[in-house]
Amino acid sequence: MIKTILKSLLFFCFSFLLLFNIYVIITGKYFIYKALAYNFVGIDDYKIFDNRIIKASPKVEQWNISTNYNTFSLPDTIEKTHQNLASIAFLIIKNDSICYEKYYNGYADTSHTNSFSMAKSVVSMLVGVAIREGKIKSVNDYVSTYLPQFAEGEKAKITIKDLLMMSSGLDWDESKSYNNLVKVFFSDIMEAYYGNNLYELCMKTNAVSASGVFFDYKSGDTQLLSFILQKATGMSLSKYFEQKLWQPMGASQDAYWSLDKADGQEKAFCCINSNARDYARLGKIMLQKGNWNGKQIIDSSYIAAATTPKWLISPEKNEVNYYGFQFWLLPQFKDEGIYYFRGTLGQLIVVLPKKNMLVVRLGTMEGAKQNDHYSQAILYAEMARNM
Repeated sequence: MIKTILKSLLFFCFSFLLLFNIYVIITGKYFIYKALAYNFVGIDDYKIFDNRIIKASPKVEQWNISTNYNTFSLPDTIEKTHQNLASIAFLIIKNDSICYEKYYNGYADTSHTNSFSMAKSVVSMLVGVAIREGKIKSVNDYVSTYLPQFAEGEKAKITIKDLLMMSSGLDWDESKSYNNLVKVFFSDIMEAYYGNNLYELCMKTNAVSASGVFFDYKSGDTQLLSFILQKATGMSLSKYFEQKLWQPMGASQDAYWSLDKADGQEKAFCCINSNARDYARLGKIMLQKGNWNGKQIIDSSYIAAATTPKWLISPEKNEVNYYGFQFWLLPQFKDEGIYYFRGTLGQLIVVLPKKNMLVVRLGTMEGAKQNDHYSQAILYAEMARNM
């Protein structure tokens, strides 16, 4: 009896594996093997991908160090959060000076870790740069102006602004819920992360709802913005980032932008890899309304638009007052204008304009959400009120 059961079980497993491999071969979805091998994303994933180097500035600008650097203790709630959610870096900058800095679990100020979706905000910033340079006329340009695959049907109505607002109406499968692991492994976002042809993946999407109406967070929208930037500038995303932001901001270290394959496309929806101090520079140029050392790199009007709610409708039919142009906004702090860069596992650059302050947190867990926001972002904003 037992032998019969074991034989049946082995036959079932063999049949399943055979059919699974046949499916992968026929569909060409080899990324599933990589997804299964690595299972879930990690902050050191740049080591498993090809990367394009973003060279450090030839004129490194060191951060000022506050006279009270690391002389105060963080509130217990903050410390507990770092312990419970495995932070690896925490940085507070006020009035252009580092006043608090701490690293955990073997990481340091020179460690490279994944930005994850904080990169989406960087792509938005680069759109702002391209508009200032006249390489992109405006956010109202149609996507089809740059990508001819979008010249017909409902896709022809999609604008750059729609992509910035996450309102393309495309059928990209972000697979936001991890309750169904089978669905996750076969989703577009999983293929985007582990696959090797981002361009093809994005071009095969179809319009399934009106653009510019519904907020539906999709990494494919950001990836399309990167293709537009490449077409408009004639540069790779990494090179444009290097020339227009990274080096002008005085970045101290080379960064890496992970690619879908060797000499391929940047994973624009994620995957810049740098350190806390250099990430903070991105917050600083936003804090300074697009200006760096007297040079206007991004128009202040674009910064204002990017950090203002667009009042779209969520899939749950609620008004969305917490998203701009690839930036997350904290409506409960609207009088203070607080907004932030955000990546999975709790990567954060929180910008607090009224306090002239930045908070950077990097780590391996994101914790709970409160009203569409990472709880850490709210916690850091509340902490800053008392500083």
